[in-house]
Amino acid sequence: MPQSLVKNYILINFSTKHRNDFIDEKIETELFAYISALCKDLESPALQIGGTDNHIHILCLLSRKIAMMKFVQEIKAVSSKWMKTKGRKYEDFFWQEGYGAFSISPNNIFPVIQYIKNQREHHKEYDFKYEMINYYKKYKVNYDEKYIWD
Repeated sequence: MPQSLVKNYILINFSTKHRNDFIDEKIETELFAYISALCKDLESPALQIGGTDNHIHILCLLSRKIAMMKFVQEIKAVSSKWMKTKGRKYEDFFWQEGYGAFSISPNNIFPVIQYIKNQREHHKEYDFKYEMINYYKKYKVNYDEKYIWD
């Protein structure tokens, strides 16, 4: 086959180091736009980016030319350096070392977009840690809690 046809919708999430509250509403729009531009540069356009003070979700169409690990590593490294340039408050900004990445069926793209758009409201009821553990249980994702938080 002379061409490669790939369409991988991926939901990626990761938190700030120790889930520290760095992503306030003052910086989030600019941060999400910056990460969206990074995704585009890596040929993996973001369909939606959102989050709260201590984590983000990225729904993207992952390029066939980049490995998931490399994609996330690049997004986290470059955006972390960028955040540190945005003022004293952000000088100690770091992302957690790990991440979650889950394939999304094309039939579920719009509910996932809505879910990401509604993060601040959603997390008034559930914190990120509670949400992720329940997600892992619901979808039977094997994990060891001592390794998922840093």
